[in-house]
Amino acid sequence: MPPRPVTPSPRPVGTVTRGTTNPNRLRRMDRWIAAVHGPALRRSAAAPVAVDLGYGAAPWTAVELLARLRAAEPRTRVVGVEIEPARVAAARPYARDGLSFVHGGFEVPLPGPVRPLVIRAANVLRQYDEEQVAEVWRRLCARLAPGGLLVEGTCDEIGRRHVWVALGPEGPRTVTFATRLGSLDRPSDLAERLPKALIHRNVPGEPVHAFLRDFDRAWAAAAPYASLGARQRWITAVRLLAADWPLADAGTDGRRRWRQGEVTVQWAALAPGSSRTDTG
Repeated sequence: MPPRPVTPSPRPVGTVTRGTTNPNRLRRMDRWIAAVHGPALRRSAAAPVAVDLGYGAAPWTAVELLARLRAAEPRTRVVGVEIEPARVAAARPYARDGLSFVHGGFEVPLPGPVRPLVIRAANVLRQYDEEQVAEVWRRLCARLAPGGLLVEGTCDEIGRRHVWVALGPEGPRTVTFATRLGSLDRPSDLAERLPKALIHRNVPGEPVHAFLRDFDRAWAAAAPYASLGARQRWITAVRLLAADWPLADAGTDGRRRWRQGEVTVQWAALAPGSSRTDTG
């Protein structure tokens, strides 16, 4: 049976992006969501819903998100949302139990009273202006279910480097830096993948610039651990960084994420205009 035609939603909110995507590109973000937000998915009385917002020209990331979140909570359903009707039509042959695709944008058009416990928006806002970010965040957070999570960020084409902001209904909470450690020369290499809210703020005088500068210094101080492997050097550098920066994952459970080439920082420490400044 041929896929049924896509009926465009009335005026979806947003603009069409390039739509570039690759299989396994968002694995770091997905695994973090499953590990950190898995308990909230399991506590949900109804089958939890996650949205892959702006999945692009191919549906691979939505298919993968379903598999990874179902490993944390088998009842999870994923809805892929795309603003370009042709991409929705191309994705619908991949629909299956727990996976569907709809036409829409930042309004996140789910049926009836359904509200998602997760919205993942990867590589979407990179093509917008910085001044538009706060309104998009507000709109998306308003669609979340109680206890829900918005994850918005940017990665490279094959998912080696990724930086994302995690937000709740109240607003931004944390920033996570994630990398394949074997590809890393120094932590500030991640600067090119900062999300739109931060990428133009990586200049002297801004907190995110100070953070990456201090991370590079900690990485250099941890150089003797390189003989034990990049993972041990990363873990040591993050421990040094924790002396001066409020890491959200400094507890025992969070430190397991360090072994994956991740570190998560409180948003308030990196937010533009925060009291923490780059003093060199």
